[in-house]
Amino acid sequence: MPKLRVAVLFLAVATTAHGDWTILSADSEPGGAVVVHQHVILENAGADDRAVVDLAIFSTKSCTLRVIQNEDGASNLADVMRREKCLAGVNGGYFSPDFAPIGLLISDGKVVAPLRRARLITGVLSASTHEVQIARVREFSRQQKLDAAIQCGPFLVDLSQRVRGLDDSRSARRTFAATGTNGRVALGVCSDMSLADLGKILATTRLAEDFKIQRALNLDGGSSSAFWFARKSGAFSIPEQKPVRDLVAIVAR
Repeated sequence: MPKLRVAVLFLAVATTAHGDWTILSADSEPGGAVVVHQHVILENAGADDRAVVDLAIFSTKSCTLRVIQNEDGASNLADVMRREKCLAGVNGGYFSPDFAPIGLLISDGKVVAPLRRARLITGVLSASTHEVQIARVREFSRQQKLDAAIQCGPFLVDLSQRVRGLDDSRSARRTFAATGTNGRVALGVCSDMSLADLGKILATTRLAEDFKIQRALNLDGGSSSAFWFARKSGAFSIPEQKPVRDLVAIVAR
């Protein structure tokens, strides 16, 4: 059966406001278990800048998240995703120089590191039998029975609005998770940009026609940022530039 590949050009409303991002093109390709890889190119005409965002979008009806430990940093994202037969994945949360996770980490139902209260790690991405959610630390219940969880931050989008006060001075590669309407969830990575710009893009730009983001959480970025997707035509991979402590994977239910 021929490879299904659909290129969609989104028509964006023209604007003259400085700092507005518009979509130049979006390319979509399905993977396994109804996971879709969305490759989006955006332009900020006011700042003469471009950005690339890659998303793995799935429905919680057919897939969930798994947090996989990489305790010694010996394996890269691509190798782990293939070995564990995952559908897609990204790098996970922050870790110390001695490779200890910073903040809550639950892997395969086991609590590896406890919840922490700190200025930067304000959210928890978690998966249970029934749902995948992003919660603020103050909302998070330690009584939940979770299969996977990772604490990170800052929040980028909340109630479909970009979070105010995000840093706009430093550009770097970014990794993030997002929850949206109709039980849909995404893991994503983007080219160098500030947290403020990423929050704005995720809140104000429809990166996929059937996916409106309600909440988004920043994961570890910079040289840790990585993305992998099992396309039918062969894996799409953006490798990390240094070893990472843990990984977030999309797996079939």
